[in-house]
Amino acid sequence: MPGKNLTRDEAASRAAILRVDSYDVRLDLTTGPETFHTVTTVTFSCTDPDADTFIDLIADSVERVTLNGVDLDPAEVFADSRIALAGLAADNVLTVDATGRYTNTGEGLHRFVDPVDNEVYLYTQFEVPDSRRMYAVFEQPDLKASFRFTVTAPAHWKVISNSPTPAPEAAGVADGVERATWSFEPTKRISSYITALIAGPYDEVRDEVQTRGGVVPLGVFCRKSLTQYLDADNIFDCTKKGFAFFEDEFDQPYPFEKYDQVFTPEYNMGAMENAGAVTFVEVYIFRSKVSEAKVERRALTILHELAHMWFGNLVTMKWWDDLWLNESFAEWASTTCQAEATEWTSAWTTFGTSEKAWAYTQDQLSSTHPIAADMRHLEDVEVNFDGITYAKGASVLKQLVAYVGREPFVSALREYFRKHAWGNTTLSDLLGELEKASGRELTEWSKLWLETAGVNTLRPVFEVGADGRYSTFAIAQSATEEHPTLRPHRIGIGRYAVRRSEGGDVLERIGYDEVDIAGESTEISELVGQEQPDLLLLNDDDLAYGKIRLDERSLATALSLPRGFRDSLPRSLVLGATWDMTRDGEMPARNFVRFVLESLPGETDSTLLRVLLGQVSTAARLYTAPEHRAETGALLSSSLRALAESAEAGSDAQFQLVEAWAASTADIGDEERLRALLTGDASLPGLTVDTELRWTFTKALAALGVADAVEIETELDRDPTSTGKERAAEALAARPTAEAKADAWAKAVERNDLSNQMVEAVSAGFRRSVDVSLLEPYVERYHDMLVDAWAERSVAIGERVVGGFYPFALASQELKDASDAWLAAHPDAAPGLVRTVAENRDTIARALVAQERDRRG
Repeated sequence: MPGKNLTRDEAASRAAILRVDSYDVRLDLTTGPETFHTVTTVTFSCTDPDADTFIDLIADSVERVTLNGVDLDPAEVFADSRIALAGLAADNVLTVDATGRYTNTGEGLHRFVDPVDNEVYLYTQFEVPDSRRMYAVFEQPDLKASFRFTVTAPAHWKVISNSPTPAPEAAGVADGVERATWSFEPTKRISSYITALIAGPYDEVRDEVQTRGGVVPLGVFCRKSLTQYLDADNIFDCTKKGFAFFEDEFDQPYPFEKYDQVFTPEYNMGAMENAGAVTFVEVYIFRSKVSEAKVERRALTILHELAHMWFGNLVTMKWWDDLWLNESFAEWASTTCQAEATEWTSAWTTFGTSEKAWAYTQDQLSSTHPIAADMRHLEDVEVNFDGITYAKGASVLKQLVAYVGREPFVSALREYFRKHAWGNTTLSDLLGELEKASGRELTEWSKLWLETAGVNTLRPVFEVGADGRYSTFAIAQSATEEHPTLRPHRIGIGRYAVRRSEGGDVLERIGYDEVDIAGESTEISELVGQEQPDLLLLNDDDLAYGKIRLDERSLATALSLPRGFRDSLPRSLVLGATWDMTRDGEMPARNFVRFVLESLPGETDSTLLRVLLGQVSTAARLYTAPEHRAETGALLSSSLRALAESAEAGSDAQFQLVEAWAASTADIGDEERLRALLTGDASLPGLTVDTELRWTFTKALAALGVADAVEIETELDRDPTSTGKERAAEALAARPTAEAKADAWAKAVERNDLSNQMVEAVSAGFRRSVDVSLLEPYVERYHDMLVDAWAERSVAIGERVVGGFYPFALASQELKDASDAWLAAHPDAAPGLVRTVAENRDTIARALVAQERDRRG
């Protein structure tokens, strides 16, 4: 039986005979707290009369199915999330009357009750296959249609969808609640996964933007309890810059009637590009101080979703095989816009520091896949929203732009939009336009970069003569046995010399060459005869997608001058190279920890600082040999505390270092300082201990075992919000007792009633422990629960449980062996489950290699 899955072949067969004209969806959201009433009328044609097909629906029950005036028995035609439709006519009208269920998983129609005021907030999340949770639908992107939504809801609510919100009409009183009905105008022809419904007493701020097609109304929405923190002016400013840039770049007016941006609770991802009604995760409303990196990231997310209005919504992939192109293009376009049209002019440096690091990690897991992945069915798609689909794809698109030229690339895009507006395409449609515009043949490029997996490693290989100059120079390229493809790269080669300055020695770039390489070895004649520099940096300016290695002299120079680079990009590239060497077992983790700690003072690049703090924590916790772990962890936390206390008052660095210290410390001696900062008995100049920082300190005290349930509950009384409840749950689970870990396990693993965000919070606390032996009993329990836990949960919750309750901190051979044994015994388990367990196992396998290198010193 198909269950909730849908194959690509099934979708193709359905698309071959159907054309969907319209959906008329009528919803009653006043029927109770668990379910809603949904009636769908679909008008569609069939090129093969008398053929059979099916429509998708996930519902508690189906009350009535009528096809072309004939009632069908729901008990006979509704099963496995499908309604069977037999004997189609040339023109068909189908009506499905059903009872849908609200979720708390961030999938379908999500229902949330704000604990501050007990108001109800709803929003939809439909990508990939979840519009079928709200209405009956042919759930595939190439069966576009026009959608009309009619919604009955409490009269004091706001209701937002893809079309402009109409004036509500009174709909009487039910159970003491005054109701109203909103009748939206039909949309243009769009895919079901970008339809949307957001409803509740959201607060709104209005503005407008002048576009090529006229004035477009803008709206920003959030829950009432968050309005005081909403910086709508900043959001509108970024949005307007994006409108101007994309309309000019794509030579195509904004395709929809309005543009609303709604910040929603318990959201699973960063945002979703619903046509004209984008939804965002609420962490982008800053109720406390956040890092500059997060502010920059929010701007990128705003631009990413706006770019989708053209690439993804106006022109849409035929099937999910081209999900990567949809997301990679939005990544490339938003980063380009951010660098060229906003104050974040170094956006590509941020991309290289953060997004490419994500891609390199993902590309070295056993689950890696070609950028253009083979999406056989929905279960393949659901686990592929990863670092390959987003970050590696965008990295390769950036290379493609350089390869064909920016002007031909943009010209091809414009023709692509003109030719395929409101339609569906495949990768070949875009490549065809690029070939025409640039004159370059892209079949081989596509084969090497899009159809193969893995990351290459680039090393300098040279000889130096008695005069100190290169007598030979080549770049060697290697690949893994599993993914042996060698690719063409265009890379920069930077030569740096140590120079004296007033503040100490610095590294100054004295030469730069940009070259093309391919195959196992490429001779670089440009460098022959050049004096060997103090530091040679492959992939300077970060043009290529590949891991780099430093030669012995260059590595020694880098380690001796951790703050030698004036610019953050070459510094991040060198730090990235040492991170890769550590992960690959070529550099002791303790050396990496010391190098990073020496690199942190004075760092002002917020994203680089965030990435480094995450990497150094991983190196200390997982990659350091167990016998050195306590000493290394103590060095890390004490150094972070010292750095935080000496950082510039009120700076981003001070803030991030304080957070990192509190998150890393296992030293009971830090209790006094943490508690003094929490109570206000001590302070750091320029540091405001706001709501989130209070929780950071409370969680740290809980993890040390010196904040009990009463103290955590007292902190929750100060912050009785949904976020406060999540922070409290995390703190309770972080306490270093067997009872606390068992309670966390029972709440999120043995039971299945927590919301998506609460599962995430509890699992984060569970994994945190100053005494990792507390997690040892869960090696067996974890693997025993996997099959049932996955089967009983939605994908979003299943991934959080299976990924979040893995006892990573043990990082032991026993843990890896247990995962290997489970994988060997369950080859036919659900693909998403197998992939998540395998990725967990891969993390431990890599950690064991790094530990062995660290053990040798």
